[in-house]
Amino acid sequence: MPVKDYFLKDENKRARFIFNFIAPIYGKVDAGLVKNYAHAIGIVDEEISIKGMRVLDLGTGTGAWAEMFRLNGADYVQGVDFSNKMLEEARKKHPKISFLLGDAENLKDFDDNSFDLVTASYVLHGVKKNKRRKMLEEMKRVSGKHIVIHDFAGPTKLFLQFLELLERSDYKNFKKGFLDELKSMFASVKKVETNNGSGLYFAVKK
Repeated sequence: MPVKDYFLKDENKRARFIFNFIAPIYGKVDAGLVKNYAHAIGIVDEEISIKGMRVLDLGTGTGAWAEMFRLNGADYVQGVDFSNKMLEEARKKHPKISFLLGDAENLKDFDDNSFDLVTASYVLHGVKKNKRRKMLEEMKRVSGKHIVIHDFAGPTKLFLQFLELLERSDYKNFKKGFLDELKSMFASVKKVETNNGSGLYFAVKK
């Protein structure tokens, strides 16, 4: 995992380097995420009853968001991430969830409509619009009905802006245009702001 990978033009390799590098630290701050996740998952469960669902979590990281679905009654939860180091942390922390190394732009391991709900938390803002489109198309393909995105929606704190700058993410354009991106692809779309600049984007397949 050479440091030079951070400076590569290849977005996928650069992102993989970043997330493999921060995985050990990220795993330790899971507890700080859980409070925000617990608030958000309550809203998800009000909108869409989670109990008994088959759920796919893309860009699962260390598995904290996936665990929220399991704790709220999902029948089966599958996490996918492109970072081996993140998945190592996830498997240690959440042994009751299945985790798989994979690419959100090409979910070749899953059949059409194989999950009731497909979700991603703080993933889609990190890539440019064309890559977001590919990810959303795959999410739509493998979901039977629901897509739930947990991501930036309101004011962003300065230290997060700095982190997004280091990551070279697309969060500013994401916040401005993501709802319209969803509307171009799905029959029904809804945005709900939660807390700490976060929000939930609900989409239903046509």
